[in-house]
Amino acid sequence: MKVSIIMPAYNEEKRIGDTLRAYSDYFSIVKKKDGLDYEILVVVNNTTDKTEEIIRNISKSDKRISYITRVKGGKGYAIIEGFREALNGKNDLIGFVDADLATPPEAFHALVRNIGNHGGAIASRWMGGSIIRTKQTLRRRVMSIGFNALVRSILLMPYKDTQCGAKLFRKEVIDSIIGEIGITNWAFDVDLIYKTRKKGFRLKEIPTIWEDKKDSKLNITRVPFEMFFGLLRVRLLNSPFKGIIRFYNNLPDWLKVHHKI
Repeated sequence: MKVSIIMPAYNEEKRIGDTLRAYSDYFSIVKKKDGLDYEILVVVNNTTDKTEEIIRNISKSDKRISYITRVKGGKGYAIIEGFREALNGKNDLIGFVDADLATPPEAFHALVRNIGNHGGAIASRWMGGSIIRTKQTLRRRVMSIGFNALVRSILLMPYKDTQCGAKLFRKEVIDSIIGEIGITNWAFDVDLIYKTRKKGFRLKEIPTIWEDKKDSKLNITRVPFEMFFGLLRVRLLNSPFKGIIRFYNNLPDWLKVHHKI
């Protein structure tokens, strides 16, 4: 069995080296012990710092690490591009994880070990058994809980945590939904999960190990609005009213609200 691990990376020069070494060191040991093959694919996403240079140098000495460069922004876009690249390879499982090492490699490995017969496995910070090494601020936790409440009520999805940055899918799942996943900014994970369920695949939510990173790039003031409008977009695109989105997207920019739907 082989797993492709996608890491979207936007201006991660301070952290990407440590993350890549931690993941490659861990999974190289797993490969020797259990035979699980792996590759790490970094999607360098519209970066303006030395992220690409660092990855290039590391990949020269570690052939299981590769990268592609894209100039269009957005985490969702970067992950979709990573999916497309991974689908061309020989693998059984395709997943993604944030580049900040908030999810340690052993937590991602737990997704591989526990996926079972499910179409996918998603890491959850809010399930019993999860280990939160550094807790979020109260404001970020309230924002996360509130967003998940909206997800559960608007999209009728049972998961406690759709936003944790570690998810894993069988290759056939990604292949079946790749043409339907939308770029919905902060609601990308929700759209991905929704499309997977809509295709009839089962997902398993798994307790994880997670650490909040102090130098996160989240704008706490702006992000809640973007997450809400992203969620609204997902709901409309999967309803009889999806024409509203097409109409909105065709409007001239000066008529659109600041937070796009």
